[in-house]
Amino acid sequence: MSETVAAIDCGTNTIKLLIGAVPEVAVREMRMVRLGQGVDATGVLAPEALDRAFAAIDEYADLIRREGATRVRFCATSATRDAANAAEFTAGVRERLGIEPEVLSGAEEARLAFAGATRGAADLAAPTLVVDIGGGSTELILGDPAAGPGAAPGAAFSMDIGSVRLHERRLGGDPATPEQIAACVADIDVALDAAREASGIDPASAATVVGVAGTITTIAAGVLDLTAYDPGVIDGALLPVPEVQAQVERLLAMTVAERRALPWMHPGRADVIDAGALILSRVLRRVAVPELRVAETDILDGIAWSLVD
Repeated sequence: MSETVAAIDCGTNTIKLLIGAVPEVAVREMRMVRLGQGVDATGVLAPEALDRAFAAIDEYADLIRREGATRVRFCATSATRDAANAAEFTAGVRERLGIEPEVLSGAEEARLAFAGATRGAADLAAPTLVVDIGGGSTELILGDPAAGPGAAPGAAFSMDIGSVRLHERRLGGDPATPEQIAACVADIDVALDAAREASGIDPASAATVVGVAGTITTIAAGVLDLTAYDPGVIDGALLPVPEVQAQVERLLAMTVAERRALPWMHPGRADVIDAGALILSRVLRRVAVPELRVAETDILDGIAWSLVD
């Protein structure tokens, strides 16, 4: 029998948990904790954000014990990389789980995200571009899925833009004003240009584009006109790029209250999805493929596989 493992992905907006004898998954949970609240402006993790994160980790610790996971890996990404008081967060994780959280480098984050998004998808044409929009950063990863588990992708770049970070920085209106949107778009385009210069990643070179994480899967639910968020329908969906762009425009025109009323929208994502949607829109303006493929598997699955490979 395969070993039961537990993977935790702690990002700027969410903390996610996967427990199982992969590829079988027994538990998949997500909590919106907004750990990165204000980090872009203050440089520290807010006390109330730490409280929310620790409450979720307490829940996860109980689930891990209940499921009998024998190996646990806790990976933290953008918010804890940027915070001056990250040691307080690290100590809290250690106290609750008995393990040391890892603050992933950009290269390791890219490798795990690419593995999670592409593993088991034998029909992906290479080169495949994985777009992973988080709360604090966005990863662009270009590689060949056929290279096998654990292989480093051909190129990767972590852009210091994400849904929470950019929303707090640029999009104060409800809805955002045209001037705010233009300022946000300018930041995104600068980041995309820097990614190409630093890493050589050109979205137009991709034969397949795969989008992962909550911003993209939520937009997919809107394009598919679902009556409720349904991972089984969203995973593997092929979305025409013009329809994705149209959905982005609809979301930008809505107030936060109107977004929260959408049947497929998580209420904890409604306020910041405008910035995440703009990131996706600007990436898709640079691709040559007609469709965006959406995956429910992401860095969390990559972390789980890393424990058994």
